[in-house]
Amino acid sequence: MSPEPSGPGLSSFAGLRVVEMGVWVAAPSAAALLADWGADVIKVEAPAGDPMRQVFGSLGIESDMPNPAFALDNRGKRSVVLNLREDGDRRHLEDLLDTADVFISNLRPDSLDGLGLEPTATVARHPRLVYCSISGYGLRGEERDRPTYDIGAFWARSGLSVQMADSDGNPLNARGGIGDHITGLSALAGLLAAVIEQRATGRGRVVEVSLLRTGTYVLGWDLGLQMTLGKVARAEPRDRNQAPLMNPYRAADGRWFFFTGLEAARHIPAVCRALGRPELLDDPRFADAGAIRRHRVEVIALLDEIVAQHPLDIWAERFDKEGVWWAPAQTPAEVVDDLQLLANDGIAEIDGGAAGIVQRSVNGPITFSDVAGHRYAPVPGLGEHTDEVLAELADRAEGPPPARP
Repeated sequence: MSPEPSGPGLSSFAGLRVVEMGVWVAAPSAAALLADWGADVIKVEAPAGDPMRQVFGSLGIESDMPNPAFALDNRGKRSVVLNLREDGDRRHLEDLLDTADVFISNLRPDSLDGLGLEPTATVARHPRLVYCSISGYGLRGEERDRPTYDIGAFWARSGLSVQMADSDGNPLNARGGIGDHITGLSALAGLLAAVIEQRATGRGRVVEVSLLRTGTYVLGWDLGLQMTLGKVARAEPRDRNQAPLMNPYRAADGRWFFFTGLEAARHIPAVCRALGRPELLDDPRFADAGAIRRHRVEVIALLDEIVAQHPLDIWAERFDKEGVWWAPAQTPAEVVDDLQLLANDGIAEIDGGAAGIVQRSVNGPITFSDVAGHRYAPVPGLGEHTDEVLAELADRAEGPPPARP
């Protein structure tokens, strides 16, 4: 029997079976959200397991430390170990795909081809299957099989890292998993669109998502300017930002915050009042958005000087009183205890299973009305559900196939 929804599930997802052959982050993250919403997600792993299980050991850190990264992207799934180099386990996979609505994988295209899982051929064998392929560089072209992580295809190759370079021109070396998670959301949108079609027509299809395509979409404004004007400005240093009211500043206690007043002419009166400097409204440098931009170096330097006079708590009270648009630049320790995040279920709990230890985790980004609770089923141990799932396949082979939604 498929498990009950593990958390804030939707009733229609209880009949959705997803087979994931994912490693690291992109595919597992998309499948994890499907599990959060009530789908039966079966994670097929090689005998050695998803390498993300041992990510800290791979980085030269203690390999036995807790792994919240793996928990975030694999909670609520069932783990099945299959050695796809063996004929028997290959047959088990084919039987599993025959029961599935969705297959999602981010193995390299050549690896999937070698396992007999080329997307078009696999859908031909299983005509109802939605096959979601997540790759670094896409399924076509000379570099389709080039190995990469998100830092390569999503950040570097897309142009994002250069456009976000520091003042010395050093490309941004982004935090881990960001590009993968954004790509996972792209995959989720695409495969769910295909599932809607599947339920209407009974037909499956291949859904293609790549780190490169997703990264260029994220940078779409800048790339659009490049294609239209033949050039695009790079990100500027903080002290020369063309939008001084969309800029970070540091208070007297060392805490940073951002002004978020994109429409400078609209927001500057409130900022000047909150800073206790209403006379700045008569300063030609603050006359309008154009003046603020032309005199941005002087404006930012003056704002730095004023903001450095008080700690952030005092500024926060003044900003809120005057209706200033702003946001604190929080540390991870502050984020996980942010009362506004907690009020909107931004932090979830994962059952500890046999270990009995409940783990705090970041929740998915989407909430559904009238769906209560935000505690999820445990993270599966490697191969924990192999016997269970294979028994289900054997039972199905002995009787009539179950009705499909």
